[in-house]
Amino acid sequence: MPSQQQVKWSQLRVGITVLVASVTLAVLIFVMSGTVSPFSRKIALRSYFENAAGLVKGAPVRLSGVDIGNVDRVRFVSDPKRKKAPVEVTMKISARHQSEIFDGPNGSRATLETAGVLGATFVDIDSSNASGPPIKDGDELRTTESPGVQDVLKASQGTLEKLNTILNNVNNIVDTIQNGKGSVGKLINDPELYNHANGLVAQLQSLTTQINQGKGSVGKLLASDELYNKLNDTVTKFSQIVDDINAGKGNVGKFLKDEQLYNNINQTTAGIRDLMNDINAGKGTLGLLAKNKEYAAKIDRLTANLEQISNRLAAGEGSAGLLLKDPRLYNNADQMLIESRNLVKAIRENPKKYLTIHFKIF
Repeated sequence: MPSQQQVKWSQLRVGITVLVASVTLAVLIFVMSGTVSPFSRKIALRSYFENAAGLVKGAPVRLSGVDIGNVDRVRFVSDPKRKKAPVEVTMKISARHQSEIFDGPNGSRATLETAGVLGATFVDIDSSNASGPPIKDGDELRTTESPGVQDVLKASQGTLEKLNTILNNVNNIVDTIQNGKGSVGKLINDPELYNHANGLVAQLQSLTTQINQGKGSVGKLLASDELYNKLNDTVTKFSQIVDDINAGKGNVGKFLKDEQLYNNINQTTAGIRDLMNDINAGKGTLGLLAKNKEYAAKIDRLTANLEQISNRLAAGEGSAGLLLKDPRLYNNADQMLIESRNLVKAIRENPKKYLTIHFKIF
């Protein structure tokens, strides 16, 4: 039977074994969970926020989502300089990530984030676009405020109220439609519309049947071979016309194929071009009229004189004006014609009286 000393020594060995196993298990849990090892060297950083947003001691500190430390302390400071950001957060991070966090105006930024919608709050450090010297132990890390859940709820409260109003209006519209009120309600609930639609479908079916049977204008248009034959004859004649034109027959064919017509048009175009060149050079009557200022002035004076003569004739001035305007000339001429007509009549009635010839012999 073992002695009492041997029993105590066995119990001590069991206790030591359990303690070593527990420490080993704790170290393995820390390593496997990604939490910073308690044996690694750490540096302390400070950041100031407007609101703690539920951040507590021991919350993880992450660099782009990777755990690099923990929150050591969260407290409120009554410093007038920190009036806008009175919450001081002290963090302890692994020193091996010190070179990945930058200080300065363009350095890394700390933000309070939430794991999911209702998850725990943690500190996230963003160094993706940062630059500057590496941060040192005890430095202040600049922050970027992100809206919390309460801020989001406050901002969305107005939107929710508007959405609630819209839903109430939609419910009223749906109730109105279900009760058969309004144009849409009658359109959905009134059986008369169904009857009209049914009648319209029946009429369309009857019309389709008549068209398929070749009745009516549309039916003849689709079912009659006469239209196809006429259209085929028209296409054939049109093809013959095109063939005649390509062969140079007819006026259009000669216009397209006859080289003599082309030469005549080319000569005419050349003559017109020469005429325009002569006119631009001041040759001929048209050239003088277009280019010679003296000739143009003569034409202008001649036109002015003709206009003056026309105005005098219209006013009845001069012999020609009297000839056109004086009524006595017309009256005298009319009287002379009347007397001449009477004389001719009298000669025809009694020619001896006027045509008697007397001979005298001396």
